[in-house]
Amino acid sequence: MLHRSIDRPEAKELELELLAIVRTVAPELLALQGIGPISAAQILISWSHPGRFRSEAAFVAFAGVAPIPASSGLTNRHRINRSGDRQLNRALHTITLIRIRLDPSTRAYVALRISEGKTARDAQRCLKRAICRQLFKLLERGDQPTQ
Repeated sequence: MLHRSIDRPEAKELELELLAIVRTVAPELLALQGIGPISAAQILISWSHPGRFRSEAAFVAFAGVAPIPASSGLTNRHRINRSGDRQLNRALHTITLIRIRLDPSTRAYVALRISEGKTARDAQRCLKRAICRQLFKLLERGDQPTQ
């Protein structure tokens, strides 16, 4: 227990440093619901540089959010992808949990997916993919010069 109280001020300082860096590099990430300095920093680290991913689908697959067909017989479904950048996937997981808890439109999206017959886990997978698409578009737009 003693090491936790010692680490907290240091962790706060590091989080403030991350916040300053993210505000400099991509302040638009912090404006999104559920994205804090640690998640934004992980997204930027995984994003690396413009042009790294040839398409939105490549970024989604890299994040480990692309659906994998798991159909059998008459059952047509997809399962969660367990590959890709695990730290980015964890950041997306944190973002989804925060949005489900705080954002009414996200709750409506999850409820819609569940009403379509998806499980709560499948609905969360769909939400992760939607968030990943949103991030890709934001980062692609943010890296282009404004005219």
